[in-house]
Amino acid sequence: MDYRLLGASDLRVSAVCLGTMTFGQQNSEAEAHAQLDLALDSGVNFIDAAEMYPVPARRETSGRTESIVGSWLKSRPRDQVVVATKVAGPGRSMEWIRGGPLALDRDNIRAAVEGSLARLQTDYIDLYQIHWPARNQPMFGQWRFDPAAERDATPIYEQLVALAELVAEGKIRYIGLSNEHPWGLMRFQQVADELGLPRVVSVQNAYNLLNRVFEQSLAEVCFREQVSLLPYSVLAFGHLTGKYLEGRSGSGRITLFPAFAQRYDKPGVEPAVQAYAELAADLGMSPAALAIAFVARRPLVGSTILGATSVAQLTENLAAARWVLDDETLARIDAIHLRHTNPAP
Repeated sequence: MDYRLLGASDLRVSAVCLGTMTFGQQNSEAEAHAQLDLALDSGVNFIDAAEMYPVPARRETSGRTESIVGSWLKSRPRDQVVVATKVAGPGRSMEWIRGGPLALDRDNIRAAVEGSLARLQTDYIDLYQIHWPARNQPMFGQWRFDPAAERDATPIYEQLVALAELVAEGKIRYIGLSNEHPWGLMRFQQVADELGLPRVVSVQNAYNLLNRVFEQSLAEVCFREQVSLLPYSVLAFGHLTGKYLEGRSGSGRITLFPAFAQRYDKPGVEPAVQAYAELAADLGMSPAALAIAFVARRPLVGSTILGATSVAQLTENLAAARWVLDDETLARIDAIHLRHTNPAP
């Protein structure tokens, strides 16, 4: 397993991060612990969760993922595991979290951290991330900014001051963002520099063969501001395994939870998936392995978030992350990308 420093922090993280959003919904506590054990035994020292997990978010299961991670973490050497989690932002109907409505003001951020610490059974969180911005911006499959959707939001400087207090208290070590755009990341860094507050060290965004929007502008910001990308949805909710080319059935996440489909229900997705699947077959590898191997070695990636619903699937995903694609293969991937550019941003 390779290890890298996350952004400008001193967090030394494995090149693979275990995503946990299925824990407590598609995976039982025992199944989740088996995945965590396998990941740790394979050299993975980085775990990503969120206060709203598991997904889909429901009142009955809210916070269960962190509790499952916490029951495993309490019997492990804490300093050998890098734990990341997230505070839910406003604008989504989850009034059961912190009593709702959700916000990113000082009281809400503090309450979220205290709740996560209790569920994780730990005294500190290594990387604390804003799950999505408070302000109006396109996200979760929306593909353009809508000025008409503008809304009141907690200013970035207030969010950063609240997070800085928690850093000073030792409850969180570093700050990250998620589902963020270039303006937001730059504004966080600017405010941090102006006020002498902690800078952002990572951004967790969707990044895969169907969505390489990161490369167009956010990549430059991350490079110049010393911020690592934590790519999620590497398999595009299972599309890049090729399993939906023949229709939707079985236990796939989109089949079980149709609301997830909207992000990838776009006309350019199927022909792009077909092209990548044909390339994978020509290379003698699975479509999933090609998708994971591509993301895992991209510039600016700090750690690739891989989730699974079984130990067998996680074993395959970890093996795929170790593949190194040669220049010819990368050129063939780029050729497909130029024909099927970002069909699911």
